[in-house]
Amino acid sequence: MHDTNPVRGCSVSAPARLHLGFLDLNGGLGRRYGSIGLALEQPSTDIFIERASTSSASGPEQDRALTVLARCVEALKLKGHYRIEIKQAIPAHAGLGSGTQLALAIGLALMRLEGGELTPRQIGDLAGRGARSAIGMAAFDGGGFIVDGGRGKLDQPPPVLIQMPFPDAWRVLLVLDTRAQGAHGDRETRAFAALPPFPEALADRLCRLVLMQLVPGLKEVDIDTFGAALTEIQRIVGGHFAAAQDGSPWTSPAVGALLKRAAELGATGIGQTSWGPTGFGFVPSPDVADRLYHSLVGDAKAMGLEIAVVRGRNAGATIAADR
Repeated sequence: MHDTNPVRGCSVSAPARLHLGFLDLNGGLGRRYGSIGLALEQPSTDIFIERASTSSASGPEQDRALTVLARCVEALKLKGHYRIEIKQAIPAHAGLGSGTQLALAIGLALMRLEGGELTPRQIGDLAGRGARSAIGMAAFDGGGFIVDGGRGKLDQPPPVLIQMPFPDAWRVLLVLDTRAQGAHGDRETRAFAALPPFPEALADRLCRLVLMQLVPGLKEVDIDTFGAALTEIQRIVGGHFAAAQDGSPWTSPAVGALLKRAAELGATGIGQTSWGPTGFGFVPSPDVADRLYHSLVGDAKAMGLEIAVVRGRNAGATIAADR
């Protein structure tokens, strides 16, 4: 690390991600979790970092950004101070990967400023991300649809097994409840610890659904096959996590109710990302997405929900240096 790098400042735009479910919550084969995910075009976390006489942050998530900055500066053994401007941020604790994307954006900007060579995976590890899933790091690194292999004996983020493009025409219907928050931090740790044992037969079923239906459906751009598999994966995983969500597979029952109506109108692959409260459904084209949006937006407003149509993102974060 040195201070002679001509880069004055660095801008990073990091994509949100959906966590679509787990492969194996049983762990009987020596690996636990195994995650399915998708990078999204929107929302995103967009930051600018430059050197400064004192460290500061402005914009949404500024306190969280300062915590991440301090951790990165210490881990990377940097001597200077930095100013962070957060131009927009992925909503926090909504199941969209906000914490990982903020940490990776700050870490990578510092790398570019100070001439370091750590990968997003290494930065995520330093920043304490990837405890259960590598989806956020893989989304940041290259986007697309992702499957990771879960945590094994090594104290490091899970290996990425599949990372492939998401069909350009498909759209994701996001339903957001800004009044609720998904479990995070200590609450999330306690929730995982309190879950009942996961049956080995269900872990077997999930792996078969992913390998023999979900991924082939995506490869062949067959949204009915993809969606049927994802709905079933979400039913199984959501049923397990209901014990930590007041007996419901949905953190926000209102989100579940609206997505049930979306399914009746033609959406498929219905579920909740991570601990929610954000839910999702998939549709085959922009025209279908537009029709569903206009059919549902009135109900969404009446229920206090927000609804958005987004694309999958087949590229990672963007980085631009100012000289």
